[in-house]
Amino acid sequence: MSWVNDEMISMDLKDKRLEKRAVQLLERMIAQPSTSLPTACRGWTETQAAYRFFDNPKVTAEKVLAPHRAATRDRMAAQSTVLCVQDTSELDYSGQTQTHGLGPLTYVTRQGLLIHPTLAITPDRLCLGVLDTRIWARDIDTYGKKKYRATKPIEEKESFRWIEGYQQVCQMAQTLPETQCVYVADRESDIYELFIEAQLHEYQADFLVRACHDRLVLDDSRLSEELAEASVIGEVEFKLPSTHSRKRKPVTQQLRTVRVMLRSPRKKSTLPPVEVTVLLAEEVNPPRGEAPITWILVSNLLIDTADEAVEKLQWYLCRRQIEIFFRILKSGCKVEKLQLECTERLRPALAMYMIVAWRVLYVTMLGRECPDLPCDVVFDTKEWQAIHLVTTRKKPPDKPPALNTIVRMIASVGGFIGRKSDGEPGPQTIWIGLQRTRDFVWALEANESARPPITYA
Repeated sequence: MSWVNDEMISMDLKDKRLEKRAVQLLERMIAQPSTSLPTACRGWTETQAAYRFFDNPKVTAEKVLAPHRAATRDRMAAQSTVLCVQDTSELDYSGQTQTHGLGPLTYVTRQGLLIHPTLAITPDRLCLGVLDTRIWARDIDTYGKKKYRATKPIEEKESFRWIEGYQQVCQMAQTLPETQCVYVADRESDIYELFIEAQLHEYQADFLVRACHDRLVLDDSRLSEELAEASVIGEVEFKLPSTHSRKRKPVTQQLRTVRVMLRSPRKKSTLPPVEVTVLLAEEVNPPRGEAPITWILVSNLLIDTADEAVEKLQWYLCRRQIEIFFRILKSGCKVEKLQLECTERLRPALAMYMIVAWRVLYVTMLGRECPDLPCDVVFDTKEWQAIHLVTTRKKPPDKPPALNTIVRMIASVGGFIGRKSDGEPGPQTIWIGLQRTRDFVWALEANESARPPITYA
């Protein structure tokens, strides 16, 4: 696949054979993301080579992601604004007792790893790539001991990952002077030290996080009190996506903003005050028996008008893309079924599958946002010709069709029906369709190598 070569062109493992193997492995994984490594590889020899690759000390998660990160940066450079979205997810390997180096998850009896990636996403929800990731196992000796955690400095706490993530975004922002980088995260990132870190970096990257705490303001009032006194600057209407516990529904929210000086939440703290903008979006007239949909967002950015408030709210809603990314990683790539015996092998394999998950999400959203692009911008010639041949039973055209046309064809072999009420295909039908498309490519290659050649009807 030419896109794999382009994506991994800057890989540097100090060994040309390892670099070639990395490209080959990525090709195998994207061709069959839902299968096990032995199934994705072609034969036992290739499978052994894959295990040796992940067991090599030169192969780390950081080095595997490095070329993709460079390619992501190039895509970011073409954008005026990029949202750098972070979140944490659990990978459950409880049933794999032979895997060494795991740690407790929500419960001590559940064993696994935690991953904390940063995705670069446009305000139109197109995922540009994975900027970095943290993969770790909790320490069983200190897990759940609140007194122990309370005495630790922030740098030694698990929550420091949010601050490290913001630092990485700031470093990326330094290399992209023409692009506004905005750090976006959920309630776990409402950490006072993160706001301090943003001041120290002089806002090289802006931040927009959802508030978790009713923080103290410099005049001894609370955020909730300041927001209650703020006037309504506008309203916003949108469709709230469905979840496992909630149906899709229309929502109307009133918007209020206030600029405040926060003070440290700890007594006798030497941390300085921080000036932030707080945006409240609160649902009006919620359905009977339901709590109103309310979000409180904290940012360094000034928000003076209703349009600016709506824009920031839409930026925060883009955070859902990382939840879709995790779903692709777990359900599409089935990374929780990897059997690699130790976390040293698991980490680079997970990094590789993150590139695969990005590719699925990228194709899904690009087909929606840029439907008229020629499909050969994303797909190799054999890929789009194979899927066109299978779905239409006609000889492929000389001119590449529109991207959305091919994406819908791929989704159709993945279970997408394409009724008017179905909207655009989702990631699940895309990842299944991509896997089947590679099968069609292999059949087409076998057809071309047959003697005498088989002609299309």
